[in-house]
Amino acid sequence: MVVVDRLIGLTSPAAALRRAAKLSERKRFAEAFSLLALAARASIPEAEYRVARCYLEGSGVPPSRVEGVRWLQRAAAHGFIEAQCLLATLNLRGLTNLKNGDANGGEGGVDQLFGEDTPPEPDFDSAIKWARQAAELGSAEGQALLAYILTYGPEPMRDLETAHRWYERSAAGGCPEGSLGFALSLARCANDKESRRQVAEHLRHAAEAGVSTAIYLMGVLTENGVGVDRDPTAAAQLYQRAAERGHRSAQIRWGRALLDGQYVEHDPTAGESWLRRAALAGDAEAAVLVGDLYVRNGDLPPNYAEAAIWYRRAAEAGHRDGARALGSLFLTGAGVAQDNEEAAKWLRVSAEAGDQDSQVDLANLILQGTGAPDDQLMIAGWFKEAASSGDLVAAFNLGICLVKGVGTEKDERQAVLWLRRAAEGLPDAQYMYGRLLAEGRGVSPDLPGARTWFAKAADAGVPDAQVALAEMLVNGRGGPRSPVAAAELFQKAAAKGHSGAMFALGAMHAGGYDLPIDRRTAQQWFRAAAELGHGYAQLMLGRYLVRGAAGELDPEEGKLWLERAIAQGIPESEVDIAELASSTWS
Repeated sequence: MVVVDRLIGLTSPAAALRRAAKLSERKRFAEAFSLLALAARASIPEAEYRVARCYLEGSGVPPSRVEGVRWLQRAAAHGFIEAQCLLATLNLRGLTNLKNGDANGGEGGVDQLFGEDTPPEPDFDSAIKWARQAAELGSAEGQALLAYILTYGPEPMRDLETAHRWYERSAAGGCPEGSLGFALSLARCANDKESRRQVAEHLRHAAEAGVSTAIYLMGVLTENGVGVDRDPTAAAQLYQRAAERGHRSAQIRWGRALLDGQYVEHDPTAGESWLRRAALAGDAEAAVLVGDLYVRNGDLPPNYAEAAIWYRRAAEAGHRDGARALGSLFLTGAGVAQDNEEAAKWLRVSAEAGDQDSQVDLANLILQGTGAPDDQLMIAGWFKEAASSGDLVAAFNLGICLVKGVGTEKDERQAVLWLRRAAEGLPDAQYMYGRLLAEGRGVSPDLPGARTWFAKAADAGVPDAQVALAEMLVNGRGGPRSPVAAAELFQKAAAKGHSGAMFALGAMHAGGYDLPIDRRTAQQWFRAAAELGHGYAQLMLGRYLVRGAAGELDPEEGKLWLERAIAQGIPESEVDIAELASSTWS
């Protein structure tokens, strides 16, 4: 039979094409290809097209993109419409670049069609050439392709009015993709009930033909009652149909419907599975949603390590919410090792995409010394943008930047304005604003005003404010003296670990501040502050131990504390050490 087929091919290329078609129907592809090749070499366009498909699909011959494209170009040049449409499609997908092809037709055809490491660049110039030829020959598919390029191609190629007309012709010719495109084109100016009904009608045609995007969009219209009656249950069914055809947005909608249990049976496991499917297919939004499922204590148990995997997938795709979530996990050490540098890296991705919360969090890290060298140049601008919209935390941080000259020139006058605004709601800002008033920085000194703001922050539990107000009460700055009230404030701050408050309590109990002298209590407070690294407390503790001022004489330990005070830069300790060495203590 093979010999007969060979004779048919040699005597009649057209007969060889007919025979090849029958062999292909019987899945005898290798035999069919031999006859197709004979017919193609006789320049029969359909045979050239079929040979091209064989090479592209590896049907009866080893796959080769180079050979497939070469025969496709021959068929297209001979006016074969299907070849022109397929060639336009391949050019749109960037799959006609022959640089990486196998000129000998051997290995790599399928791998190179479907295994590119990075998406290839479309060839719009070639695509529009072949799409236009097919469109002008009356191909509804070619008309849809041409309209698509005129709509979504490079800016110089775009022509929405012409695209609309080609979509309309394609839809009239029965092309589902044309109906979809025409519906989307109509939707741009669908501002009344009738025009929205027409949009829905064309989408329905495309959906009935199985176009997944049209099915999904019909779901959106049906869910919202646009151009059709509102029916959330039917919308969910449409999302399911589109999801099963691989449409990512539909997979997200269907997954969320199953998770929410609205209009469909509640099924969190299946819902997570659909979101996961979309995420694995590359949808960053779906990856964030899967991550959220494992963070929130809902149907699924919390699993921060699992959440971090999905947030990273989204973050690496540039999704700002995913980057923020991943940065927050690194910031807190939930599910990952705590790492401020890694937190800053991902918060920066989100911040640069415009997320104000990430900008504030990153800026706070930068103020603490974390981040890249250039980060400081950005943070003042971020804070100002957020502060201008009423964010008191951002106003406070902007004030700090202006005070310290971080990311902007130092400007204490402006700092006063922002800190005053933040002081309306933030205790830390109340304390900082009080400091500027007390020190006369950026504003005329105002000790009574400083005392008022310190008091507000102290009442809110800010230890630094409690200490600042206590010092004013001890010295009578900005108002009457009250050592007893000052001691109470120092006690509150000391209870929170404030070493300065501890040292102050030691000094007050040592005498001279209208409180009963109690050197044992003084030494206890000096020791507490000294152990936290307070230099002057180390000096005083050393002196007490060397002299036995509180009844405990220990020159050796006293010398150790004096040496620590020297290391802290307290010069008086050097005199005490010298006196101790010469045994002049009495």
